[in-house]
Amino acid sequence: MSKSIRLHYFSWYLTFSLLFCFVFKEKVVSLHFVMSDFTTELKKLHELSGAEFSRQVERIALRKEFHSLDTDPEIFTVGGEGSDDYQNLLIAARKAVEIGYKVYLLPNPKEIRTADFILYKKGVYRVYDLKTVFGKSSVANSLEDSIGQCNRILLNLTVEYNTRSLAFAIKRYFEINQDAIEILIFKGGKHISVDRTIAMRDGFLFRFKKFYER
Repeated sequence: MSKSIRLHYFSWYLTFSLLFCFVFKEKVVSLHFVMSDFTTELKKLHELSGAEFSRQVERIALRKEFHSLDTDPEIFTVGGEGSDDYQNLLIAARKAVEIGYKVYLLPNPKEIRTADFILYKKGVYRVYDLKTVFGKSSVANSLEDSIGQCNRILLNLTVEYNTRSLAFAIKRYFEINQDAIEILIFKGGKHISVDRTIAMRDGFLFRFKKFYER
């Protein structure tokens, strides 16, 4: 190979390498900017309430960075497929889709505690923190862990759980967390929504047991 040809290939290789580095850097900077911006928007959820909170949830869900999964067109993400909890999130998201929701998987910045999902149905956007219960894990501890993070919980039970213990844990959660609004329970093919009014009503333990076990 002549010297001129070697120089030509070296010049092409150098140009390609510099271009690749530039594009890669731009993508990294862009991703960092997007995640930083998301963190700012998610922080606002801890500061707002009422109608302003609801509008902020909708603004986050409508961000152009969200894209649907190829395998699940009703589930939207901005990345994070490599996170440790991704499979648990995806399993619960698919169950939510089965009952009519669109699901937005939220990024999980390290700086703040955030919810895991935005669920959308019939014009309403709501944020949920996912708690997946395996084995004999304590539901009570899982629910209490969400306090200060999100006022709605999606509780995905992957095993049989004592109904009375579950009802007590739910009631206790609403008693100690005045900001709690709802617990959405997935168990097999069933889903049950328990809000504060239901949980604090006399006879809740009996009614929950009757409904949950039917």
